[in-house]
Amino acid sequence: MSEVIGIKIGDEIFDLQTAQEKGLSGQEIIFDNSLDSLSIIRHSCAHLMAQAIKELYPDAKFFVGPVVDEGFYYDFKTTQKIGEEDLLVIEKQMKEIAKRKLPILKSVMSRAEAMQKFKDDELKQAVMSKIEGDSFGVYQQGDFEDLCRGPHLPNTRYLHSFKLTKLAGAYLGGDEKAEMLTRIYGIAFADKQSLDAYITQIEEAKKRDHRKIATEMGLFTFDEEVGAGLPIWLPKGARLRRRIEELLTRALILRDYEPVRGPELLKSSVWKTSGHYDNYGENMYFTTIDEVEYGIKPMNCVGHIKVYQSSIRSYRELPLRFYEYGIVHRHEKSGVLHGLLRVREFTQDDAHIFCRPEQIKNEVSNIIAFTDKIMQAFGFSYEMELATRPQKSIGEDSVWEVATQALIEALQEHKIDYKIDEGGGAFYGPKIDIKITDAIGRKWQCGTVQIDMNLPQRFALEYIDENNSAKQPVMIHRAILGSFERFTAILTEHFGGEFPFFIAPTQMILIPLSDAQVPYAKALREKVTALGAYAEIMDKNETLGKRIRSAEKQRVPMILVIGEKEMQNKTLAIRDRREKTQYEMQEEEFLNMVENKMKEVSF
Repeated sequence: MSEVIGIKIGDEIFDLQTAQEKGLSGQEIIFDNSLDSLSIIRHSCAHLMAQAIKELYPDAKFFVGPVVDEGFYYDFKTTQKIGEEDLLVIEKQMKEIAKRKLPILKSVMSRAEAMQKFKDDELKQAVMSKIEGDSFGVYQQGDFEDLCRGPHLPNTRYLHSFKLTKLAGAYLGGDEKAEMLTRIYGIAFADKQSLDAYITQIEEAKKRDHRKIATEMGLFTFDEEVGAGLPIWLPKGARLRRRIEELLTRALILRDYEPVRGPELLKSSVWKTSGHYDNYGENMYFTTIDEVEYGIKPMNCVGHIKVYQSSIRSYRELPLRFYEYGIVHRHEKSGVLHGLLRVREFTQDDAHIFCRPEQIKNEVSNIIAFTDKIMQAFGFSYEMELATRPQKSIGEDSVWEVATQALIEALQEHKIDYKIDEGGGAFYGPKIDIKITDAIGRKWQCGTVQIDMNLPQRFALEYIDENNSAKQPVMIHRAILGSFERFTAILTEHFGGEFPFFIAPTQMILIPLSDAQVPYAKALREKVTALGAYAEIMDKNETLGKRIRSAEKQRVPMILVIGEKEMQNKTLAIRDRREKTQYEMQEEEFLNMVENKMKEVSF
């Protein structure tokens, strides 16, 4: 099917009815799986779901039904209880309605008319209270209508490849003090093949869920007595994280980054200077000490600025590159917390570079090369997106042009096909967002490179140039992993817990057949530890088969069975989980292999 379902003018999308009524012409949007088309399809499917719910639960009232990254959802309430088992019933009703081939029609009414029409619907009243202006769009299909600005498809006949995915609770308007509504999520595509591929991906994602794998492998946990969103790293998870830190640290030192550390608690006055107090305060935690207010840092940049200010700086020193594995805290709502992907305490692989404007390109180019090295090591493909100056921004046009052009030239130098997010930059400077694709095709936003002209100005940062004049440096915010917590979650799901040898939390499990082989196993473990790897001895009083099965559940790369023969001959019987092979090897040869494997990847 290649029918036109909408018109795009600039960044704005219109449905066909609106375009025809207003005499608009622009880029035609075809019914396919492009982002613009999917936005219209999913928006329309949200209304189809609401119509099905209304027919099944006549007293249902609806709040909002937007398109989101994972598809679409609708928030509503009904006196009847709805469970996961009801999703199939609602989905079946959606398909029946779609087959009616109902025209989807838009009308516009004044605020007064809308208030009167929906006077008995408190949820619609709540929606209208959040919208400015004196007119509202209303979309109708059959007997169902709802407030909506659109755009929508011309007819329900286009909707045939959809799936309801989950049921959740959601506070009205996201306010935890308001009433709880029911939220149903769904997904929709232009064709059944794409839907089937998505469902397969979701099933695979469930198997790879980092929370499930973490429980099986003993990586991290959460404790209600400690608090939501505050991860507790268990030994194996801490070893995994430490290994990533070690690889990263070595690479940073080779690239002339200097380690620094700022306090986690800073006076609120400094957050007012930075602008975080006014613009980010609701996401911060505050406390009072000796009648003075302090804020727990949500970001590391202010601490690094204070390092810069600790000395008079010369142009000869620039660029200055500071890095810190900085612990930050952000007040995330409980409803969005999700394993390690969304937490309240996390550690950023943060770095800030202070440089002259003419040095931006070279610094960004180095960051891009560094990023590529890391992504290759973990087997991630990735893409980069350039976000340009938004309407609300600060700084001179000339500085924005220099910064943006420097980012473009750095991307072009590395022959990277980048996307442009027009107006998507921060108010203080343009940026590059790094998005990685995992083993099952999901995209994740991780790293970012941001050019900042705001904080140097707010803190009056200076360096003395070659003419002995004071100049303002440019500040580059740079995080490649994003945070160790989020990156660990992504890494766990990417590999399905089958971590490569060089970062595995446990490289091998040694299984002595009897107590007589335990001393040899301990001696071997010491040698392995000296090479930077980690070996665990499994000497429980259990059968060999049970111990091997237990070791396999931990997804370790290698299992070594040590019997009398192996101990006497200094040979090792190896089960290689990654290669799916079994073989024997002399101890010395094995240790050489371990040493090489631990060194085979560097950033």
